[in-house]
Amino acid sequence: MKQVYPVIITENANDYVVYIPDFDINTEAKTIPDAIDMAREAIGLCGISNQDIGIPVPEPKTLKPKCGANDIVALVDIDFAQFREREDNRSVRKNCTIPQWLNREAEAHNVNFSAVLQDALKQQLGL
Repeated sequence: MKQVYPVIITENANDYVVYIPDFDINTEAKTIPDAIDMAREAIGLCGISNQDIGIPVPEPKTLKPKCGANDIVALVDIDFAQFREREDNRSVRKNCTIPQWLNREAEAHNVNFSAVLQDALKQQLGL
């Protein structure tokens, strides 16, 4: 599902605060391009979190929100399906414990521990 949301960017002393009215959340960044990226990330995370708990992703109420005279209104696009796929395929660090002798043998044979764990988990889960 693709959508476009307005964001309000307010300059502070050393950074920019970004308000996303449709989600009632804030984020911040050092530059305007980073502010747009941070807004997209915040929208994506809130949107897929809402989906996960059965809350509908909000529709934009307006593309022209009210803001202060010095604020910047920008439109941020998001593809929630693409965002979810990226998040689901993001690597996560797992810690596991193996005997020292097995670690020595595996390292001596240049075993890729991550690949072995992934293959074993897929086999265990029938994937």
